[in-house]
Amino acid sequence: MRVSNVTLRRRLYLVLLLGSVLFLALIARLAWVQLVMGPDLTELAEESWRREVPFSAKRGEIWDRNGERLAYNVSTPTIMAVPAQIKEKEATAKALAPVLGMTENKVLETIGKRESIVRLQPGGRKITQDKAQQVRDLALPGIFVAEDNKRYYPFDGLAAHVLGFTGIDNQGLTGVEARYDELLKGIGGSVAYLSNARGEEMPGSSEEYVPPKDGLNLQLTIDKQIQTIMERELDQAMVKYQPKHIISIAVDPNTGEVLAMASRPGYEPGQYQQYDSAVYNRNLPIWMTYEPGSTFKIVTLAAALEEGKVSFAESFHDKGAIEVGGARLRCWKPGGHGAETFLEVVENSCNPGFVVMGQRLGAETLFDYIKKFGFGSKTGIDLGGEENGIMFKPERIGPVELATTAFGQGVSVTPIQQVMAVSAAINGGKLYKPHVGKAWVDPVTGDVVDEIEPTLVRDDIISEATSKLVREALESVVAKGTGRNAFIEGYRVGGKTGTAQKVVNGRYSPTEHIVSFIGFAPADDPQIVIYTAVDNPKGLQFGGLIAAPIVQNIMEDSLRYMGVPPRKDQVEPEYRYGLDVMMAEVPDLVGRTTTEIYQSLNMNFTLAKYGAGNTVVMQEPKAGTKVPVGSTIQIYLSDQAPPPPAD
Repeated sequence: MRVSNVTLRRRLYLVLLLGSVLFLALIARLAWVQLVMGPDLTELAEESWRREVPFSAKRGEIWDRNGERLAYNVSTPTIMAVPAQIKEKEATAKALAPVLGMTENKVLETIGKRESIVRLQPGGRKITQDKAQQVRDLALPGIFVAEDNKRYYPFDGLAAHVLGFTGIDNQGLTGVEARYDELLKGIGGSVAYLSNARGEEMPGSSEEYVPPKDGLNLQLTIDKQIQTIMERELDQAMVKYQPKHIISIAVDPNTGEVLAMASRPGYEPGQYQQYDSAVYNRNLPIWMTYEPGSTFKIVTLAAALEEGKVSFAESFHDKGAIEVGGARLRCWKPGGHGAETFLEVVENSCNPGFVVMGQRLGAETLFDYIKKFGFGSKTGIDLGGEENGIMFKPERIGPVELATTAFGQGVSVTPIQQVMAVSAAINGGKLYKPHVGKAWVDPVTGDVVDEIEPTLVRDDIISEATSKLVREALESVVAKGTGRNAFIEGYRVGGKTGTAQKVVNGRYSPTEHIVSFIGFAPADDPQIVIYTAVDNPKGLQFGGLIAAPIVQNIMEDSLRYMGVPPRKDQVEPEYRYGLDVMMAEVPDLVGRTTTEIYQSLNMNFTLAKYGAGNTVVMQEPKAGTKVPVGSTIQIYLSDQAPPPPAD
């Protein structure tokens, strides 16, 4: 069939039209891709070409309450490799291996991985600056030195269980390092570059540096000096008594701030791998639970006084034991204390007397107070691993359970619960949440970003009047009762001893005890509460003999460090012949002649003379100080008049 020219032209026009439409569509599509989608596609392409060498942020420092550094960072370079950029892999491995202390095969295996970037580890991880410079000097293609940080604890094991430690990636693993990891670790930075499919840096591309954002500095409530005093005493006690554990806590009873916290055995955070995991994973002051013994009697006393169930002047007769529900509950003193007042019940830590207090309160009231004082639930301290303790279930509380709980047996508590409960008993009835974090500080400006304020859990457990009675009774315990070994001349100290049988294989052990003492000072205006518990010490196992002297030493040095002035209006201890050291007050000898002194000085002291002359111009100890009878007074002599006293 013959096609006319007209038809042929029409077909050509149609083909041309369709071709033009397709061409225009292609142009439009190219324009769309180039102009509209271009930036997105370029971004996707660069993303696929992009390689990053990471830089760790500087982890925030940890300070004590006075700004002294307890944990900070030291620069520790890490060697990184971009396998695709390393052409001579065997030569590179041979050069790097001796510098990094790795085998050539290990280095070759690492740089031969089909990954964009690899770390040369373990030998190239957190190395010295000298080794890093040696690597730089080699100028090996594809090998980079990245800056990393290593955690450093300048005081070795000081406050180890509070601080905790970090892992190889500088992540917090225990202590405040873990609890506040998010704010301490900061945000990492990097150096980014573009590379081709073979990993080679693309010509003409530039590197992009994203600076890291350093972590915040954390200021703790811990006082390094008080912490040092505490740990010194625990170390000495470990040598002297060879116990299984020792636990100690010091807090400010008016805020809940933890001033010191320690336990033994201890460890060094920077060398934690060298210790048993049970040592560094368990912060005993908040983790360990045990029957508290007589320190728990403070709760019973506070409740009985608040409810008006007992008065200190009321008489009580201790026969040495009391029958309750078919059980014979004994006093620690064979034969009992005989006739005594309820104040003396407290001084003597008389179990039958506290049983009577518990009976007068009744199970519902006593256990309500126990709950109010915070027992049976976590305190909420800002450290990991805290336990709840164990209380009797209401349906299991019978006459015997009520009686034993009243003197601290049959219930299980943590040390931190006891410290906060006693703080509430002596501060006017206010239960605070304990905390070790105090403030967050910007590492660049030094400005305080956030403060961790005291948290009041409840403020109505007992009245201020009752709290005052509790303080007075516990001061009397230290001056006249079982806590005499915590007495400090010139300071008003209150406290309570504790001696609790340990439960071994489901039974009370006749030979293993946890002995403890909790003390506070000044007794009329408490500034510090200190608790120490010693687990199964060698020798006589009594809280007054072992734990009280430990607290005494910590307390005395802490009070002097804190600038708490000595006082003369303390309750004087009753002298026990053969048991106590007799004390005498040093007279004022300055300005007197040796002749006058020998005529009037009694035989309580001996004299050591220094200098030439006949008049005393200076003496040591100073007048008014109480020292053991027979002590030596050093006098400095001159013929010149003594200088006037300082204002």
